[in-house]
Amino acid sequence: MRIFKFLFAFLLMAIPATMFSQVGVAVAFGPPEIPVYAQPDCPDDGYIWTPGYWAYDDSISDYYWVPGTWVEPPEDGYLWTPGYWGWGNGGYFFSDGYWGLDVGFYGGINYGYGYWGGGYDGGRWDHGHYYYNRSVNRIEGGNFHNTYNENVNHGNNDNHVSYNGGKGGLAARPNSQQESAARQNHIPAIAAQTSHAQAARANPEQRAGVNHGNPSITATARPSGAENKAGSGGETHSAGPPIHPKDLPAISRPEAANSGNAKADQKYETKQTQLINRQNADRANLQQKQDTEHAQLKANANLQKANDQQQRLEQKHQQQTQRQVQQHTQQQQSLQSHQPQPRSSSGGSAH
Repeated sequence: MRIFKFLFAFLLMAIPATMFSQVGVAVAFGPPEIPVYAQPDCPDDGYIWTPGYWAYDDSISDYYWVPGTWVEPPEDGYLWTPGYWGWGNGGYFFSDGYWGLDVGFYGGINYGYGYWGGGYDGGRWDHGHYYYNRSVNRIEGGNFHNTYNENVNHGNNDNHVSYNGGKGGLAARPNSQQESAARQNHIPAIAAQTSHAQAARANPEQRAGVNHGNPSITATARPSGAENKAGSGGETHSAGPPIHPKDLPAISRPEAANSGNAKADQKYETKQTQLINRQNADRANLQQKQDTEHAQLKANANLQKANDQQQRLEQKHQQQTQRQVQQHTQQQQSLQSHQPQPRSSSGGSAH
């Protein structure tokens, strides 16, 4: 056993550092293709896009999709080099992503939104300020001071293969600049990114064996579950507006009526139950409609501008979901306005 471990360690040392910055479990088969999805709006100035990727859960022997998300870099001047899967030593190994002053090699994977496979065109640092390329990123609202427009053309790269080497994998190799970037000081994924990945791992719908390469959550405005400070007031808020009904929290039931009139209270609670059931049905119907539209878009293999089509569809779905939330809120407010009120106490003297 010791001899085997020694030989295995020796073989791993022979793998170039530019190929695998961290070696974990060897997987016999490569991950699914990179799904096509719409990038959420950047939540605020200072965030950098980190693309989604397939990770692997050894406990269930399955890949799971970690959604793309906007992240605040650990230091000014740092950019994100995505992780990637590569073939070596009889299996697929994952090379962890990292923060650095330059974007290094990430397997030639076309992750989209600036990560076309050989660098990053989504933004750049200049004198301590991050500038966003509007032609690549969705910069609609927020407090953005530094932007530019630069058309990006690296050929018709519609390849969504998610791994390097092996059968069907990409044949890209690191150039001298990328090798130099690999030798620089790096910062590993920050806490928000690791917790984001853990949340994806815990969600069964993100697993390839369940979603067949079509994860239910492909991207988020901020890391899942992360709270972020907004403005100088120090208030916190969670990720941006939900896009689909399935992204909404469960409908909560208001506090039970307690007017002292048992019959009136029971009647009110029955109406509450009926309203919640009807609203859950509304959500399910809208979700089914949106899922059908996603399936129709994906089924058209000849779409020339799939990302643009997907982006417009996601914007439409977000507007639909927001309208439904507003309608349901108004319905609940209307019902609560008729909640039975406690009877006035009797026996007291009038003043």
